[in-house]
Amino acid sequence: MTQIRPRHAAAFVAASVAAVVGLGACSSTGGGAKTIRIVAYSVPKPAYDDLSKAFQKTSDGKGVSFQSSYGPSGTQSKNVLGGSLKADFVNFSTSSDLTKLVPSKVAAGWDSGPTKGIVADSVVVLVVRKGNPKHIQGWDDLIKPGVGIVTPTPSSSGSAKWNILAAYEHVIDNGGTAAQAADYLKAFYKNVKSRAESGSAATQQFLSGTGDVLISYEAEAIASRQKGNDVEYVVPQQNILIQTAAAVTKGAPKPATAFLTFAESAAGQKIFAAHGFRPALAGVDPGTVQGANDPSNPYPAIAKLTTIDQLGGWSTVNDKFFGDNGIDTKIENAG
Repeated sequence: MTQIRPRHAAAFVAASVAAVVGLGACSSTGGGAKTIRIVAYSVPKPAYDDLSKAFQKTSDGKGVSFQSSYGPSGTQSKNVLGGSLKADFVNFSTSSDLTKLVPSKVAAGWDSGPTKGIVADSVVVLVVRKGNPKHIQGWDDLIKPGVGIVTPTPSSSGSAKWNILAAYEHVIDNGGTAAQAADYLKAFYKNVKSRAESGSAATQQFLSGTGDVLISYEAEAIASRQKGNDVEYVVPQQNILIQTAAAVTKGAPKPATAFLTFAESAAGQKIFAAHGFRPALAGVDPGTVQGANDPSNPYPAIAKLTTIDQLGGWSTVNDKFFGDNGIDTKIENAG
């Protein structure tokens, strides 16, 4: 197995900061205009591009401009906490990356809104090349000989953590033991060909020809197809509900709070849905979503969908799987 080990997270600070771009036409100086600084994980950038434009057309968004920085969820969170990235609005792949900012950067109670701090949902999918030449239909196919897996690294990527949890829990869902689930992860890692820093970087590796299957967000797979990439995706029926957390930071300008409210509203959720995310707000009709397996029914129900709360919450999960003596950590180090 060939693995690309993660570089130190600090190496990505410059790249993350360099990615800061203005999304609005308004200046942050003069005329009473305000700038909202978005810091987020890499996958939802296209959604935020459209959300920002739509917000600027509302009364709350008049005269507001945007700056943004996107990168690996864990790295972005560390950079905001350390002060190398300034943020007014944050969105991370896992709520544990957000709670690291409480209370120094984000006030307690950030998760008390209508969606409990969750701004968009997704699930884990298996992205394959056109025609599915390896005939991958589910988790068990990933550990067959000759299957090359692309997935990011949990040391920096929230996407990677969701992927590993979904892979492990599918064994439990099928009546397996913890030992059998760990054995599955060992076989899984033997087929891993690369470990990118983020979900988006893993997608680029796959599109560049690495591996046979990409483990990714459903949203990332749909967005890739919307861009014209010739890939297919399979939604495992034993899966995990990916819940991505968002909040405003302490001292953020008032429009940042209005922008969060807009993102959580039915109008904002429809924009997320158009970019491949499952609405976090109940009752929102996503409409037709181009790039989905079935555009008219883009987000069908999944037979067994585990939530992070059912696993004990992120504090328990991070310690159990990704801590120094965690299940995943020990398997990775042994490999």
